[in-house]
Amino acid sequence: MTAIDLPMPGLRDVPRSEDRATARDYTSDQEVRWCPGCGDYAVLKAVQGFLPELGLRRENVVFVSGIGCSSRFPYYLDTYGMHSIHGRAPAIATGLATTRPDLSVWVVTGDGDALSIGGNHLIHALRRNVNLKILLFNNRIYGLTKGQYSPTSESGKVTKSTPMGSVDRPFNPVSLALGAEATFVARTIDSDRRHLTEVLRAAAAHRGSALVEIYQNCPIFNDGAFDGLRGKDEHRLVRLEHGAEVTVNGRTWVHDVHADDPKDAFALSRLDDGSMKSVPVGIFRQVERPTYDDLVREQLRAGGDAGDDELAALLRGHDTWTVA
Repeated sequence: MTAIDLPMPGLRDVPRSEDRATARDYTSDQEVRWCPGCGDYAVLKAVQGFLPELGLRRENVVFVSGIGCSSRFPYYLDTYGMHSIHGRAPAIATGLATTRPDLSVWVVTGDGDALSIGGNHLIHALRRNVNLKILLFNNRIYGLTKGQYSPTSESGKVTKSTPMGSVDRPFNPVSLALGAEATFVARTIDSDRRHLTEVLRAAAAHRGSALVEIYQNCPIFNDGAFDGLRGKDEHRLVRLEHGAEVTVNGRTWVHDVHADDPKDAFALSRLDDGSMKSVPVGIFRQVERPTYDDLVREQLRAGGDAGDDELAALLRGHDTWTVA
């Protein structure tokens, strides 16, 4: 397939395919094993339908996941992939993105995997601006381990691990990403295929860390968590558009996703107070900044043979440590 006629700076180094691909080409022969009604099915279909648009060779697309229901994703895509360890997918993906500029590297994670044991890995990947696309499935529960509360579960949530109600305050993943100075931050929802695909397109085109939070329903352990945003209640979604006016706490301004200062994007991320009366979806921030992997490769090129000599000297050096 010829590359689509859109600017794709996030993918500029990745070899293109000359063959016309379809969603079927990105669908593996593995049986999809999620619970009936799981929102992961909708996200998988959207991703499978979207990937051919990139015009990339399948061997140059990699999905890395951690642990959780969402982390089965690599099995169901006919690309390269790795089902890695709990919370460490961003670290493994950072190594891939840094050493292999020919790859389009994606991370699939969940609210538990990314924000609990993987919290530090996530925020450092974002602040470093590694050229990764991170899809964070948020169902506000631990689904794979059978219904414990997660870092995004609401206060007072009654689960198997909090029978008297959670006393924690939940993370807001979008606020967290903006606080880490992520260069691309967006939110979408599993039930809106069109919006989900549009956000994925924008994330793929971005060169640098792109975090997409996806509200996703778990029909077994947290069914209806986002019902207040569907059907007759869809008006509660505040659809962010670059150049359109937004109002928060009586203050009105024009939404600029390219603003260098993230304060307005952060204000939008705080619009939802947990009641789901006004929930912003769309792109909060999209700015250009040098990427970690590009800068590392630049250093290596600049070092050349001298860099190799310095490394050899370091390995032969006399600094030693004694471990008792």
